Amino acid sequence: MGIFKIVNKIKNRPYYTGHIPGGDPRNPLGKRWLGLDVNRTNGNTYAIHGNNNESSIGKYVSHGCVRMHNKDVEKLYEKVQIGTPVAITYSYKSFIDLTKIYGYTFKGYKLKNN
Repeated sequence: MGIFKIVNKIKNRPYYTGHIPGGDPRNPLGKRWLGLDVNRTNGNTYAIHGNNNESSIGKYVSHGCVRMHNKDVEKLYEKVQIGTPVAITYSYKSFIDLTKIYGYTFKGYKLKNN
């Protein structure tokens, strides 16, 4: 947990550990990789990424990464720029409360309740 920056963006990143090429349906990294600089790892170790197992989302199964549905991370990938700060936290607070804590604003956006 902490505040990190997006330092690289990769489409169809290979899963090097498992020797699975990017774009392969078996690839646990999904279709998009938003690399985070965590302790000077240069975005090559931790990321916000897609996945090949929808039931894994929201569970501690990714060795420190944030897994998203492929369709959602594809949309995010197009909007996020290199250098964007990301706050990763474990909290029961609302997104509105978290924006106040971390100093983010949502000008022109309406957040909907899930």
